[in-house]
Amino acid sequence: MALSLPIALDAMGGDFAPAAMVEGAVRAAQQGIPVTLVGRETEIKRELEKYEPSSLIDVVQASDVIGMDDHATDTRKNKNLSINVAINLLRQKKVSAVVAQGHTGATLVSALFGLGRLPGVERPAIVANFPNATGRVTLVDVGANADARASFMQGFALMGAAYSSVMFGKTDPSVGLLSIGEEEGKGNQLVLETFDLLKSTPGLNFYGNVEGRDIFKGTVDVVVTDGFTGNVVLKAAESEAKVLFGWVREALTGGNWLTKLGALLVRPALRGVAAKLDPAEYGAQPLLGVKGLVFIGHGSSDAKAVYSALSFAARAVEANLLEKTASKLEVLAQKLEKVDTA
Repeated sequence: MALSLPIALDAMGGDFAPAAMVEGAVRAAQQGIPVTLVGRETEIKRELEKYEPSSLIDVVQASDVIGMDDHATDTRKNKNLSINVAINLLRQKKVSAVVAQGHTGATLVSALFGLGRLPGVERPAIVANFPNATGRVTLVDVGANADARASFMQGFALMGAAYSSVMFGKTDPSVGLLSIGEEEGKGNQLVLETFDLLKSTPGLNFYGNVEGRDIFKGTVDVVVTDGFTGNVVLKAAESEAKVLFGWVREALTGGNWLTKLGALLVRPALRGVAAKLDPAEYGAQPLLGVKGLVFIGHGSSDAKAVYSALSFAARAVEANLLEKTASKLEVLAQKLEKVDTA
């Protein structure tokens, strides 16, 4: 990868910072991805001393850190927080993207007020990518907006469709609305109102309602929901995948010698399945709707997840995700405006 600008990594965010952040950054640099580590310089450099020096890694001082127990709005009170310094580097175009594995709400607030929203975006949203029977499905929102309105959800659908088109090459991605039944009249008030909006949105390939099982069947390319429901789905799916794979491992390794022999034979195939199910394969998910590429990961991210997040961010930069998404949103917004004024 040949990025013209480095990716900023909040080196102080997350449960295992700065050690996991530094190790992940070193792995990324070894693959040609330039990284700017943002945080307490003394602590970061102490970790960097464990590895061979790299010209692709630099450090930017940020004296303060927002804790996981702090309120997200506290981010606005201190410009010296590591996440604020990282976002400011992106605003000044000194880095190409920001990756943060710490406080989701703080990252959202910092990005929203530090970068601003793309034209036509009412609320930013976080997307997640799930493996399914036909490839991958995009779920949006998975945590940025616990409370939502139908107009927010319409924006999520448009952003999700644009994202799926840019990152996964879907020419006309189908969009489904997560509900408790496929029928048009099923769902709570938010779903009913959103259904009517999406059905009448020009340029949107709206499939209709989908159920939880459709996420993994590959019924649609994009599934839209509110951030509260989406976050529950995301974490439940990740947890269930780990539990199921643990059961398979126990069944194959805990039997007689024939079972163990079979386990050796299927190990390569199981590794491939495990890679698909492992949340660390992506490491972080993009925050759509702000004027910059920002990626948010789990606070429990290890070095592998950090490396994956940096790699995914680099691919998004190379794919011109921000510019292409903004362009597609502008086209869709123009179509909506024509309908509204008709």
